[in-house]
Amino acid sequence: MITRRSAVGLFAGTAIATTLGGHAYAADKVIKIGINFSLTGGDAESAARMRDGALMAIDEANAKGTVKGYKLEAVVLDDATATAGQYDPAQAATNARKFVSDKLVVGAVGPQMSGAGKAMAPILSQGGLAIITPASTNPDLTDPKFAAQYRPAGKPVYFRTVTTDAYQGPNMADFMATKLGVKAIYILDDQGAYGVGMADAFQKRIAEKGVKVLGRDQLDPKAADYSAILTKIKSMNADSLYYGGVGTAGVKLVKQSYDILPNIKKAGGDGLYGGDLLKGAGFPAMDGWYATIAAPHMTEDTKLSTWMAAFKKKYGAAPEDYSITSYDAATIIIECIRALAAAGKPVTREAVRDAIQVGKFKTLQGEITYDTNGDVNSKIVSVFQVKQDDKQPLDDVAAQFKYIGVAPQS
Repeated sequence: MITRRSAVGLFAGTAIATTLGGHAYAADKVIKIGINFSLTGGDAESAARMRDGALMAIDEANAKGTVKGYKLEAVVLDDATATAGQYDPAQAATNARKFVSDKLVVGAVGPQMSGAGKAMAPILSQGGLAIITPASTNPDLTDPKFAAQYRPAGKPVYFRTVTTDAYQGPNMADFMATKLGVKAIYILDDQGAYGVGMADAFQKRIAEKGVKVLGRDQLDPKAADYSAILTKIKSMNADSLYYGGVGTAGVKLVKQSYDILPNIKKAGGDGLYGGDLLKGAGFPAMDGWYATIAAPHMTEDTKLSTWMAAFKKKYGAAPEDYSITSYDAATIIIECIRALAAAGKPVTREAVRDAIQVGKFKTLQGEITYDTNGDVNSKIVSVFQVKQDDKQPLDDVAAQFKYIGVAPQS
């Protein structure tokens, strides 16, 4: 429910429908919500579960008649390519242009990857189209220092239902320094916008905590062999390793580090959290790795058991936490559309964007509000460790990623 500042005005009136015998006389108008994820390549499984979270919210709204006088339609696009093996910034930009050119699209959910977000944001800004990401966490996208680059039209259009790597990286650094007691660490990234930004934020904070940073290297996601870098790390007597990046390089890193660095503490961000890693790297290689997500951990919350069961029944797979943040992103857009329609106001891109900016929203993860740059005001980072449960499916995220708690925040 939108309840603060100018959004109150959205409820000033009620929608008027021509009726005959108590039934709607005119057919519902169509309004579209864009959905953009990396549905091809190394991150496809997690992408599909995020896509399904958004689709579930749209399907539920249509079934309940949440938006009176409107039928919601999803426009699903894939920003990954087989050539890249993961997200492709050029494809992401093409998708943004497709959304903007379709005048019925008034809001969008996605993208999954920050590199895709950096390609999409300027185009969406010029088109006045708000997008809510359930997973991309690079801080630059909403940092006012980069407003000319990522929101050239002025108003923020890039919103999130997760916090940023300005918290995810440093909070994990605090966890590793204070809870795991690491003393000497080596840092890797995968050269992508997300991975570099995450590793930068982590490195700055871990050094401030007095942990010795032995060095840093970048992995080529298309390379097959990382043994030279891992052997170098072994020779330096590192007691820990941190990786900023996604699954394309991450799967190979996990496998090869198990052979070369089996006994050190290993961790990464949300790019290492998901069924893609469990399936691609497998056990015992994944066992012991730590990972974070940039949101509250909700899949074990008993209050969501009915929702979790409905998701699994509908899509044949258990949801991940970012399925929930994606559902929440679509829910926010739908609520803004509902409120505008209920007030008898035009459901335009600008009106939806403005409603997102000032709204107070009830979601599965709790109340969501935004600061002036489009960042969610909640800064929760959750920490997990992979501990194999051979009685459960080995790619079951809820079974294999054991929740440790909320990362400490300095």
